[in-house]
Amino acid sequence: MARATTTTMTVRIGGTLSDFVASNVGEHGAYENVSEYVRDLIRRDKERKEAEAFERLKAELTHAYATPESLYTPLTAADVIARNRV
Repeated sequence: MARATTTTMTVRIGGTLSDFVASNVGEHGAYENVSEYVRDLIRRDKERKEAEAFERLKAELTHAYATPESLYTPLTAADVIARNRV
């Protein structure tokens, strides 16, 4: 099993972005600190990208299953590997 690593990052923001972050952190915000807020944003972005990839896969499978069987052509494993190298 791979070990989790911790990375410390420094991010500079100013102006309205800084004000927006500050409004979401602390006593009146949804997060205790900026790190918690940033981790949540990253998790949500990761989940969004995974959901988008899943939706693309579903669309491809839906299209494939809707194709009449008479239009299918047999492929070897080598054909599939070659097609995916492009």
